[in-house]
Amino acid sequence: MVSRPHPTLWAVLAGLLLVASVPPWGWWPTAFLGIALLDRLIANQPVRNRFWRTTTVSAAWLFPGTLWMWDLSIPGWILASTLHCLYFGIAVSLVPPNKGRRIGLVAAISIAEFIRWNFPFGGAPLATLAMGQAAGPLAPIVRVGGPLMLTITVAIVGIGLSAIADGRQATKKSAVAVTASVMTIVIASILTAIAPTGNVLKQIEVALVQGGGPQRTRATPTSAAVVFEKQLEANHLVKQPVDLVLWPENVVNPSPYPATGKRQSTRLYADDADTALRAEARRLDAILIPGWFHRHPTISEANLNYSTAIEPNGTVAASYEKVRTVPFGEFVPLRSIVGKFTGSDIPLRDVLPGTEPPVLETSKGTLGINISWEIFFEQRTRDAVNNGAQLILNPTNGASYWLTMVQSQQVASGRLRALETGRWLLQSAPTGFSAVIDPQGHVVKRTGISEQEVLHATVELREGKTWATRVGPWPILAISLCFLGGALIAARRQE
Repeated sequence: MVSRPHPTLWAVLAGLLLVASVPPWGWWPTAFLGIALLDRLIANQPVRNRFWRTTTVSAAWLFPGTLWMWDLSIPGWILASTLHCLYFGIAVSLVPPNKGRRIGLVAAISIAEFIRWNFPFGGAPLATLAMGQAAGPLAPIVRVGGPLMLTITVAIVGIGLSAIADGRQATKKSAVAVTASVMTIVIASILTAIAPTGNVLKQIEVALVQGGGPQRTRATPTSAAVVFEKQLEANHLVKQPVDLVLWPENVVNPSPYPATGKRQSTRLYADDADTALRAEARRLDAILIPGWFHRHPTISEANLNYSTAIEPNGTVAASYEKVRTVPFGEFVPLRSIVGKFTGSDIPLRDVLPGTEPPVLETSKGTLGINISWEIFFEQRTRDAVNNGAQLILNPTNGASYWLTMVQSQQVASGRLRALETGRWLLQSAPTGFSAVIDPQGHVVKRTGISEQEVLHATVELREGKTWATRVGPWPILAISLCFLGGALIAARRQE
């Protein structure tokens, strides 16, 4: 007699199905199968089994899905992934094993996702269920209730599949679960169809400049000059007329002056970069938006990461300092403890977060801006639109990371942010991916990795707010809490 596979193996399979839906793989239907299998694994199980099986599922999903964090900090990757797995394990352990299980599981998944997107260290919304649906037919639902509504919808579809698999053991509860799954898709589709998407103000011509170069490039004083030269070289490929030219994050990385006042020809200095950038804006008769990174001029233990908007006449109209910085990459939580495990392999200085709204006021309009990591957080683009943004810019830099995992997840996040806000989104990276994304979440153009290229596009400046922009995640979070409460009440009544 052939023995059945151990539940741990099924849990690992469920987790692998979930991570398979996430970019760079992006097989979005597998998420439904992963949720369905998780439901089977916790059915009629005691608290201990529900906790460990769900934690195993989460580990098989989140550890490989966030593997790129290895390049930031191995202890940070292990700590964050372990903590997120525990969120799911604890949340699902609260779910009743019988009556109320399925609606409770939907709520638990939604609540655990929301918590890990926000806590600790500002959150880490990586390898999310919502991100895995960016290329799927359910993605436009984010226009109604943001990524949390998409997460709930994915969970409900998975629960419906699990109910169908009940087969001959199907009960009235199974039929209710299948019906609820179908009705959820129908209602979500109707709401998506009638939800506002914004209005067109005017069109502008844009260029996204990718200087090119090998992946896993590390920042050094001498390489900064090379990166800047590559960007200037690529900038000469921009075709006129153009209204807006977007450069990546932190490709302008000037060195502080030596104590002797001597310059080195291999270094990039701030005044040289400033002069060159102003000249490029005048030459192209366009707004140029470069990304800067350097030491704080007065706080010796801090760095700055920001973008400026240089007008066609060479004047700097606006600047924006990155607000949501990367834990273990741009700031080190628990530095004294983490430093014992990583030695010198952590940033020497933390990036000082900005405090201003994520917009640049320019002669062409109000431009929303999320620098790199910020695009993973739906509240950053929502803040931009609520402050008048007519277009979303995402200058980024994934050059130092292994493979293309973070880059493809960032494009997927950009697709969701474009849908949520009803805005065009422009992502510019020094070694890829750079992308132009329309308000329907379609990737209109995208570069490859390491190539030097300029993407030209005609995009719209838009106004108006979607429902997701107006209300944020709070209604969906409240619904999730009600689902969990209802499940617990139903279970108690059964006792």
